[in-house]
Amino acid sequence: MKKETASQQEERLNAFHTEDEEVDLSIYGVESWIAVGFFWLLGITVFHQFFTRYVLNDSAGWTEEIARYLLIASVFVGMAIGVVKHNHIRVDFFYRYLPKGLSRGLALAVDVFNSSFYLSCVVFTWLLMQKLGNYQMTIIDLPMNIIYGICWFGFVLCTFRSVQVGLAHWRSDYSGVDEL
Repeated sequence: MKKETASQQEERLNAFHTEDEEVDLSIYGVESWIAVGFFWLLGITVFHQFFTRYVLNDSAGWTEEIARYLLIASVFVGMAIGVVKHNHIRVDFFYRYLPKGLSRGLALAVDVFNSSFYLSCVVFTWLLMQKLGNYQMTIIDLPMNIIYGICWFGFVLCTFRSVQVGLAHWRSDYSGVDEL
């Protein structure tokens, strides 16, 4: 077996050396931090539920309901992250086979539809909150409108971000179909 020289050994070791990139937290919007906060609260609540049920053998009854509401909150606020990244599920079949101008028009129409859909969800959630009035949660003596208010806030964020994405597509001559 051939022996490595010191320089060959150093070169081999350096070939696997990696350096971490600097972490840039400025790329994350407010919705990302709020969703992560709800997710951490959910994790803490589920851990508390697990601990009281299996370690203390005295389950805390409120944790299941609060965990459900925290999951709802993290999803409804977190869906704005998908809007910003423009990575919600879509069907690319038509974009592939239509002429570029027509597919761009279709993509911009989809952007308008998305914004309109989120705006209608804002209105309908607000109307639902008005109808609920003083309806209370099942176990916790808090108004159910807290949960619907968080959903409403998520739809407001989605509407705002959807309009931003649509305007960016309109200005940049990029509609998401160029990546196909």
